[in-house]
Amino acid sequence: MRDETDLRPKIIVIVGPTASGKSRVALGLAERFHGEVISADSMQVYRYMDIGTAKPSREDQERIRHHLIDIRDPDEGFDAAQFREEASKAIREIVDKGNLPFVAGGAGLYIKALTEGIFDAPGADKDIREKLRKEAEEAGLSSLYNKLRDVDPDAAERIGPANTHRIIRALEIYYMTGHPISLYQKEHAFPERPYYAFKIGLYTERETLYKNIDYRVDSMIRAGFIDEVKRILEMGYGPDLKGMQAIGYCHICRYISGEYNLEDSINMIKRDTRHYAKRQMTWFRRDNEITWFDVGKEGYIGNIFSEVGRFAGQTLHL
Repeated sequence: MRDETDLRPKIIVIVGPTASGKSRVALGLAERFHGEVISADSMQVYRYMDIGTAKPSREDQERIRHHLIDIRDPDEGFDAAQFREEASKAIREIVDKGNLPFVAGGAGLYIKALTEGIFDAPGADKDIREKLRKEAEEAGLSSLYNKLRDVDPDAAERIGPANTHRIIRALEIYYMTGHPISLYQKEHAFPERPYYAFKIGLYTERETLYKNIDYRVDSMIRAGFIDEVKRILEMGYGPDLKGMQAIGYCHICRYISGEYNLEDSINMIKRDTRHYAKRQMTWFRRDNEITWFDVGKEGYIGNIFSEVGRFAGQTLHL
């Protein structure tokens, strides 16, 4: 129970794997509890990347104020430290208006950085980074990923084989310092607790989740995902950018370049999204502060609303 002397701002955090319904739940909660939504998605920050990142619709953004969406161009960097800074500003703004912040997204590192702090990582080494980028281009990303698995299996498991930016960064830190990035992360105690957070986790049976992922990918293709990627490329943003290396975008880029056919590209998007969802659940399951709700069970929405009402100190009549 919260101590009466605890004056930290209250926030609601909604996490879970991709396609579990986080945005829909956040929107409903924000409407009921006079809230605003802060996106904790590493790709929704980028302009022009709408369909492939499953951004909330314009209608939903007009219904409820959303933060940290469309705040960067595709060639600009964005990381956990920047997320923490931007999200903290948004929380102050929301709380000052007397509203309740709802932080929703699947970027586990971003959530941890916001709620617990972030470790002081070593700086960049441009020479090492450039050498690793060239190796990825010439030998393939799998070559770098195998090296990461050899020197830092914990980081490799968390990052996965498709995230070029994070694989390079993890190897860069290892080659700079001789120590794996996972060691820095473990040694940092994450002592900062600036918010009084209620963490909600959404999950469902694996088979159902995978069906939802397949449906979402097919819906994105029907909604014009390929044309979206073509427009971004025509604007001069190359396929090697961090944002364009995201699941879906990198696959469609390879389809457009003729490397893959459309059917293979779609199947790979579904496969890699399923793998990503599995890694997300592995990450979130380590957090014993999360209260989990099975979205496959009848009445789960009502249970979530009741728990949030209790946390927010509001009586809820369903």
